[in-house]
Amino acid sequence: MAAQTARLYRMVMPDHLCPFGRKSKFLLERKGYEVEDHHLTTRDAVDAFTAKHGVETTPQTFIGEERIGGYDDLRVHFGLDDPDRDMTYRPIVALFAVAALMAGALTWLVRGEVLIPGTVEWFVAISMVLLGLQKLKDAEGFSTMFLNYDLLAQKWVPYGYLYPYAETGAGVLMLAGVLTWISAPVALFIGLVGAVSVFKAVYIDKRELKCACVGGDSSVPLGFVSLTENLMMIAMGLWMGAKAIFF
Repeated sequence: MAAQTARLYRMVMPDHLCPFGRKSKFLLERKGYEVEDHHLTTRDAVDAFTAKHGVETTPQTFIGEERIGGYDDLRVHFGLDDPDRDMTYRPIVALFAVAALMAGALTWLVRGEVLIPGTVEWFVAISMVLLGLQKLKDAEGFSTMFLNYDLLAQKWVPYGYLYPYAETGAGVLMLAGVLTWISAPVALFIGLVGAVSVFKAVYIDKRELKCACVGGDSSVPLGFVSLTENLMMIAMGLWMGAKAIFF
């Protein structure tokens, strides 16, 4: 059976090769299409194409007489994305998975084992550092999204700017096992405030919000997984504090 044919119009200029056009071509070929690859090599060519078809951007894919659209539309067309779902837990799940692998690698390096009681401590500490780093990439964007639900930030705006530094710093200190008298109270405090704030927003006020846990451009829904970050910090703060006092 002959392969279906798709027509792709994308920018291929001396100073710009459109990445979405290249990805569209790859996706079409992966789905078994023969691609008629039309290059738009000048700004005038791009402007003429968009005016003719009444679109604002390229690339544009056509299958038969149907215009599918850009790369995101192409993914929806092939069932790879859900157009009605703009939030996903994937970023936070990926972060926790990487943190777990790093904790296991660190345990193997230090002890020659993959899992010991200290592995959980390293997992939480690494998670805090990675989460803090995500927030620090855009502290302004994070603080804005954070204000939607954090009770302390709503009362005192600077807390939204301090939070990423507090979380990252506490995680680094816990990873090193030093200055527990600083890291444990900080983790416990921000964890408690965060847990109460998320619980109120989600389970009492029934609000549907995006969580700022992985930064201001987050697509993670505020909910149980978001609450996990705060519960981990509470548990870590209590555990590290108890270890410093009793052991």
